[in-house]
Amino acid sequence: MVEEATLEFTLGDNDTALEKLRKAVRLDPQSFAAWHALAEVCFSVRLLDDALDAAEKALAICPQDIHIHTSLSRIWMERGNKENAEKYGANARTLSWKEEIKSPPSQANEQPS
Repeated sequence: MVEEATLEFTLGDNDTALEKLRKAVRLDPQSFAAWHALAEVCFSVRLLDDALDAAEKALAICPQDIHIHTSLSRIWMERGNKENAEKYGANARTLSWKEEIKSPPSQANEQPS
């Protein structure tokens, strides 16, 4: 259902996308993908309160996801709260660095010394 909603959004049918995503989170309130997609679509159509609510629910499900921290940073910036935007942006960068440390580039990609 999330993929269908994403396609609807991509094709410009925002209302159908929102309807499907709202149904998806009702059917599975623990679906990170549905909450995150709902946050992004709401943000895109300027439903900032709904976007924030959905993003916070996604964050509660998956607090270590880089993308939801980035989404929250964008939402807070658009709402005019630079402090919160910077906090979530910093969280996203920190999580990204942690991923880089866990998965260093392969030796085949490294330059000789």
